[in-house]
Parts: sequence; structure tokens; C-alpha cells
Amino acid sequence: MIKQRTVGTLLLLLAFFLVGENFSLAAEISGPAADFTLKSRTGKNIKLSELRGQVVMINFWASWCGPCRQEMPLLEQIYQRYQPLGFTLLGVNVDEDRQAAQALLKEIPVTFPVLFDSDNVVSEAYGLEAMPSTIMVDRDGQMRFVHIGYQPGFEDDYERQIKALMRE
Repeated sequence: MIKQRTVGTLLLLLAFFLVGENFSLAAEISGPAADFTLKSRTGKNIKLSELRGQVVMINFWASWCGPCRQEMPLLEQIYQRYQPLGFTLLGVNVDEDRQAAQALLKEIPVTFPVLFDSDNVVSEAYGLEAMPSTIMVDRDGQMRFVHIGYQPGFEDDYERQIKALMRE
């Protein structure tokens, strides 16, 4: 018997191969966000559950990912706009080599917290199969929206979702 996650992974991979790098998916989801603690680029450990009370956007990215590079400056703008209002953005890098991520961050500087998941423990806990992947978490630690891939215009969706979650 094939597990449900395996079927989902196969469907995701099939869709990715059919439409190529421009594949994207956005959906409403529900359930508790898996808690994690990761080291940030400043050396500080950041624990997701300690951010309860804030709306949290978790963006998984990699230095080799073209859409991630395209999205990063837009994420920085969103972070700057909403961070003073009880919003945080966690950029979770999944590169095995942290140096590749550091090089990209010199090229595309951001001020939001960047965390390193070089062993892919957190991305596996969330069942991610594509980069970038973004999960919106409400103030109670519940996952509410997921975006797989990136297409221009997703940033508008992100802002609508952030505003809606902040009003709750």
C-alpha cells in the first residue's frame, strides 16, 4: 500500500515536471506548525514556539533556487512593512553548505532572521518537496496557508494573508 504522503509527493513531482521551474501551488491548510529550534546567522537559537502571539511566515529557500533569489527582495519589503505590527519572517535555508547561503546573502541582503537547516530536519518535518516553500502560521501556532514554489504575484497573496491573520 502506498502511503498518502508518497502519493502526494509523486503528484507534486509530476506537476513540477509537466510545468517545469514555474510550477507553483498555494492553498489553505490547517494543523499545528511543527515546533523547531534552529541557529540563526547571528548565532542565536530561534525557537518557533517562542514566537506565539505573532503572525509568522516561514520561507524555506536554497541558494541554488532561481525563484528563491527572485522572491528574497520582495520578502524583505514585506518584513520591513509588517514586522513592527507583530509579524516575523523566518528564512530557513536548506543548503548543505552554509557558505553558499552566506554568499547569496551578501548578494541579496535581508534583515529578517535567516536560520540554517543544513540537515533538512525541519524541512522534512514539514514534508517539503520544492523550493521555495512558504508556510503562514497564525498567532496560535496553527498553519494556515502554504505556497509551494514562487510566481510573481505571490507577494500580493502573502500580504493579504498576513493582514487577515493579524486581524484575528
